[in-house]
Amino acid sequence: MRNEDAAKLLSNLDLGSVVAETDNLLESARVETSVFDDLLADRVDLILGTKGSGKTALYRIFVDFLPDLLLKSHRVVIAHGVRQRQDSVFLAYKKQFDRLSEDDFTDFWCVYLISLAYEQFVRSKDYKDLLLDCSSEIAAFRRQYREASIPEFERKKSLKEIIGWTLEAVKRLKPSVTWTPQGDVGQFEFSLGDGSPQQEGKIKTVSAVLPPKITELSTSLEDILVKAGLSLWLMVDQLDELFERRSKTEQKALRGLLKAVRLFKSENIRVKIFLRDDILEQIVAGRGFTALSHITARSSDTLRWSEEQILTLVVRRIFSNEPLSTWVQVDERLYNTSIEYQKQLFYNIFTKTVYRPPNQSTTLRWIYNHTKDGRGVVTPRDVIHLLDRARQKQIDIYRRDLQGETDRLIHGVAVNYGLEELSQQKRSTYLEAEFPDKWKEIRKLIGGGTEYSEKALIRLFGKKHEQTIEDLISLGIIERATKKSKRSYKIPFLYRRGLECTQKFVSA
Repeated sequence: MRNEDAAKLLSNLDLGSVVAETDNLLESARVETSVFDDLLADRVDLILGTKGSGKTALYRIFVDFLPDLLLKSHRVVIAHGVRQRQDSVFLAYKKQFDRLSEDDFTDFWCVYLISLAYEQFVRSKDYKDLLLDCSSEIAAFRRQYREASIPEFERKKSLKEIIGWTLEAVKRLKPSVTWTPQGDVGQFEFSLGDGSPQQEGKIKTVSAVLPPKITELSTSLEDILVKAGLSLWLMVDQLDELFERRSKTEQKALRGLLKAVRLFKSENIRVKIFLRDDILEQIVAGRGFTALSHITARSSDTLRWSEEQILTLVVRRIFSNEPLSTWVQVDERLYNTSIEYQKQLFYNIFTKTVYRPPNQSTTLRWIYNHTKDGRGVVTPRDVIHLLDRARQKQIDIYRRDLQGETDRLIHGVAVNYGLEELSQQKRSTYLEAEFPDKWKEIRKLIGGGTEYSEKALIRLFGKKHEQTIEDLISLGIIERATKKSKRSYKIPFLYRRGLECTQKFVSA
């Protein structure tokens, strides 16, 4: 093929977006993992994975593409919360959220989830025919809804409106206290947690509205579902983008959410939470979490992608492009069923190895190994980013020699360039942006070696070296290795170029 024609094919190749919310290939090129199967079968409620591992992609598949199928075959109704990067709406209420306690957040999420059920199920026209025989149960639910002081609007509410009135409802639903001061001055009633000054006196009665009111609402909602023969899944994603990362507010908010989930104990009502595994570790570390086992009992395996699954992901995205599919003459039956055929298709596009043989791993294996973090995790986001940068680089190479010829569309030099771009992107948008509290220590690795002895890291990190090393291992920035029977630590390929590492062993 002439380079000019190869450049045209690559120019029209869309590998999809690294951001699931805008990925136009999510449905046509989806890969059904074991976590997908478990979620579809309602075996899991807590879906865990690292950033870019496909949590939001999985969420979008269920929210955007599967509701009709789930309703028809499983009698499941989907109601969804945060989506499509609406974190700016939450940030608009930052001051109000900062003032909430962990228990306040539990109340907030309870009201929020109940409101989703009401707005997207009970009062939705889409399910009117399914609820024809549930008038008395719906009336009871609405009565409980009003008694909980949750307002109803005639029109459909925006996310901003839902959050605004949910915060107001939480304020109103704080436990009320009747207080009798010393002396004959009467009694006063006020709300706990409203900033009232502490004074000496006698508390006569305490009347908490939540969570008993939520329990009543949940029971009423369950009555509707049982009568209609339905189940309701309340799905919440984008939790790592709602509050300031690693802030006290984020910790209170997400701990409150996990507590709220425990109040929805029903076979007919499921709260499905998509959460980063490192955030779960962060919000329970040091403080523990009562009855965490009850929540994690229905958690998924952490989303991990095997080399074969990455192969399927890449091939399906590439050959969703009709000109490329026609050029290669793809066999549709084998394309969907045979891993060996998918490998054949992959190497119709890529050269066999990134570097010249001998003793070189295949290009697929090279991509997989070089996009692993220190925990051995490979994410679709990183692979797609690498390949799209490789595609762009290869087009530039072809355009410098349009009359030349090629037997493969993408060569090793372009793949290698893609890794360099990915590594630099991981430094700026992940290491620096996600872990500002750790960056002071991470930056000490810049310009250093690719492997360190334990003694070298002790010298580098100082007195708190043990905690720092463990933190960096847990984040996947370094990994344990061995060097002549002594403990050593490596920087994964994924971060080496972004951290400007030199291929050397630092012994001291």
